[in-house]
Amino acid sequence: MPPTVSIVINNYNYAAFISQAIESAIEQTHPAMEIIVVDDFSTDRSRQIIASYGSSVIPVFHLTNGKQGAAFNSGFAKSQGDIILFLDADDYLYPNAVEQIIQAWQPDLAKVHYRLDVVDSDGQSHDYSYPQGSALDRGNIQQSVLTVGTYVGVPTSGNALSRQVLAQIMPIPQAFNTTSDDYLSVLVPLYGDVAAVDTALGAYRIHTSNQWAMTEITGERFHRFIRHDLQRCQLIQHQGHQLGYDVPDNLYMRFFGRAWSRLASLKFEPKTHPIPDDRSVILMYQGIRSLWLYSQHGWQKRVLFSLWFLWVGLAPRPLAKPAIVWLFARQSRPKWVGKIVSYSKTLVKAMGFTSLRKQTL
Repeated sequence: MPPTVSIVINNYNYAAFISQAIESAIEQTHPAMEIIVVDDFSTDRSRQIIASYGSSVIPVFHLTNGKQGAAFNSGFAKSQGDIILFLDADDYLYPNAVEQIIQAWQPDLAKVHYRLDVVDSDGQSHDYSYPQGSALDRGNIQQSVLTVGTYVGVPTSGNALSRQVLAQIMPIPQAFNTTSDDYLSVLVPLYGDVAAVDTALGAYRIHTSNQWAMTEITGERFHRFIRHDLQRCQLIQHQGHQLGYDVPDNLYMRFFGRAWSRLASLKFEPKTHPIPDDRSVILMYQGIRSLWLYSQHGWQKRVLFSLWFLWVGLAPRPLAKPAIVWLFARQSRPKWVGKIVSYSKTLVKAMGFTSLRKQTL
């Protein structure tokens, strides 16, 4: 007998998008066991829209705004499925999503994750899927989480999670109410293997109200990323030790993405940067070092990213800012930047280089 699936849609003031999310759950080729819609005390028309679906959904209406973590907790407590799929109300699933998840599911898996096509507020494609340019990690990825604090995964709507695993780590603590997707992302793989579907099973919407998507480059966005990553690494260290794993003390700076967030923040708005002791040259060095010691990228990408660190780390602020914007907001890149990147990839392939040993800097 195949496992059952509960789709839990979490919503706050997404009246513009909630219908598409609900209908995408209803229209699955393999019906979900239940569709639970948690409204986190919206002040727009969301509740009326949810109520209009009648018995097709199980509504949960919060009396106060508890943020995403509270919505996840309420939805999980109400659910009964073997597999839980948390769907953000501004995203939506393709009709075969549940069918593909069940086909990929195996006993003792912690989760199945799958690609998401990136679309705009109107559902128009950005012509790429998430994660861009990388295959999703699969199998036993505990070591990646414990060594560098991250892995190639997908945002909330791209994950189907084991009920048995969730029962061991939920409810989500209040400290993670606004980063609850990340709480699940880093803890779930510590409890079992991960399977991946490398075709898109849904759409991830980028719009101005999206909490994490870089539609606008501001210092505050970088500050949020920095605080979020510090919390993430502290969680891994605490939970890892609780489970008997060895977690390195320098986990935080083993992932180059943390170095470039801090370097970008420092260059973008130095007066409000949240870590006063940071220095551009040190962050540049740490970023390049983590790229070559711990990254799984091919050497071509390591070279390109190293050049980015050198440019942003050494260039004066007016010259550094365009490189920051082009990295974090793909849609804002001039066409010539994309052509240079494509040409560089073609050139290094033509030169016949396929690998490069990790080096200590």
